[in-house]
Amino acid sequence: MTAAAYAAIYLIWGSTFLAIGLAVRSIPPLLMMGLRCSAAGALLLAWAAARREPAAPRDWAHAAVAGTLMFAGAYGTLAWAEQEIASGVAALLSATTPFWLVAFEWSGGSRPSVRTMAGLVVGLAGVALLVGGGSSRPLHAAPIAAVLAGTGAWAAGSLYARPPRVPRSLALSAGMSLVVGGAALLLASWGTRELAGFDPRAVSLGSIAALAYLIVFGSLVGFTAYSFLLRVAPPARVATYAYVNPLIAVGLGAALAGERISPGMIAAAFVIAAGVALTLAGQNERARLDRAGGAGKLEGECV
Repeated sequence: MTAAAYAAIYLIWGSTFLAIGLAVRSIPPLLMMGLRCSAAGALLLAWAAARREPAAPRDWAHAAVAGTLMFAGAYGTLAWAEQEIASGVAALLSATTPFWLVAFEWSGGSRPSVRTMAGLVVGLAGVALLVGGGSSRPLHAAPIAAVLAGTGAWAAGSLYARPPRVPRSLALSAGMSLVVGGAALLLASWGTRELAGFDPRAVSLGSIAALAYLIVFGSLVGFTAYSFLLRVAPPARVATYAYVNPLIAVGLGAALAGERISPGMIAAAFVIAAGVALTLAGQNERARLDRAGGAGKLEGECV
């Protein structure tokens, strides 16, 4: 089950960047993501209700925080940015998730190791390489900043959405966060007047198919697998999807959407992947040392 969950977040989430790019071609970005999250969340909550899994008021309060960060914050900015940048570039920028995790843990008093710091430097150098000329077309500051900020929101929500804050039921915890995030996205779509110039009759079959794929596979399957892994595996190990997804996204974008892959983009991808690998290796090393220290302390107390 754990292997299947990793396969889901590696392969499916790698393909969602292309699906988002296709969906926003004829559906406004915030509306599209709001529909995606709301539909997937409603289906998961229906499944939880059929299994008679209750939710306490405090569960909804925690879901409001996690859902707003992970979906309104991360998904909304990503969909908006993919109107301006290629799906492969968006995926490479989204690979900075582990860097945000380290930054949040550092702010909480957990000082990163030398290897982790080296990974941060290398990874940020890769982002600079991508922004500075690695893309096949000019990149503007606003969509780049939006993706990076959204990635930070996703990391913060991921750290928040862990037991005991969330219900034990995967369907319930994922469904609540998705519904809250979807509602926030739909409200943002209304507030930004996206619907003013939107004609449902102009929506293409490709966008509809991409939205359906995002609902069923990207959210129902992918996010449920992600929620499961956050409970059974260290966050640093779960975050390895961050350097698998971009490779899949770049390949699919080139093969199916005609996105150009420049030599600078390939170089940036390898540098970012190396930075993420160093960062995660440093976090795993620190986790092992912490466990060893805890075991030693326990042994000393027993003696």
